[in-house]
Amino acid sequence: MLRPPLLIAVLLGVLLTLPARSPATGSAPKPRWLGGVTITEYWPAPERWFHGRLVTAPGIPGRHHVDWLYSGQGLAMEGDGVGLDGERYHIQSVGSQGWVVEDGRVTVPGASGWTRGFPFWRALGWRTKQGFVTFPLDGGGWFNGPPKRYVEPKNVTFGTGPSRALTYWRSVAVDPALIPLGSQIFVPALCDTPGRGWVLAQDTGGAIIGRHLDLYRPAPGSPGVRSDTWDRARIFVIPPGAKLPRLLPSCDGSPVLGAG
Repeated sequence: MLRPPLLIAVLLGVLLTLPARSPATGSAPKPRWLGGVTITEYWPAPERWFHGRLVTAPGIPGRHHVDWLYSGQGLAMEGDGVGLDGERYHIQSVGSQGWVVEDGRVTVPGASGWTRGFPFWRALGWRTKQGFVTFPLDGGGWFNGPPKRYVEPKNVTFGTGPSRALTYWRSVAVDPALIPLGSQIFVPALCDTPGRGWVLAQDTGGAIIGRHLDLYRPAPGSPGVRSDTWDRARIFVIPPGAKLPRLLPSCDGSPVLGAG
């Protein structure tokens, strides 16, 4: 564990190297505590975890597993991924077709979660006679049986490289209507992570609504490992342009020096 003087130096190094921005209008924003926050995790999706047929995709070279491109565990949801060639790729535009669960029913994100459960696939691609999502497998056959119809993707594009310059264990996705991008955030629930509780609001997401943080981290060793989730967490938000408080919260419970 870091000794108090070293911890103070680390915290000040994180905080003071970030550029302060003045608000365009009104009074300066103030740091504040927020409660009832859900914290989830995301990572660059490894293509090696997927087994759908290799297909071409608009905007990126080569052929890639179809479920890596369009499923709720792949690029379409995580935003970024690592291809079989070891290169980084990202989804550039998700289009407007939304998400469905495995039986083909639409599910929509909200402040309380997804209306019909976590998405299985984008609202495109193959459907069985019963309406279930299916897709061709790399080794032959179909995931849920042969399809009855096919829904063309609309305005879905991909790109090479990562979508944003993010840092594992330090970057979080936020709802910018609640937490401005560039905010410095202390999260006691994340004190055991390498970020030691301090993170930076650097990303957004269509499913990140209201009191929800999504922590960017390395992918786990296997696809069977579920991401950690923290419910009803408290966080301390320092918006861009806010004056640092005289004392800052810390992981050991003792306030540390912030501003003189």
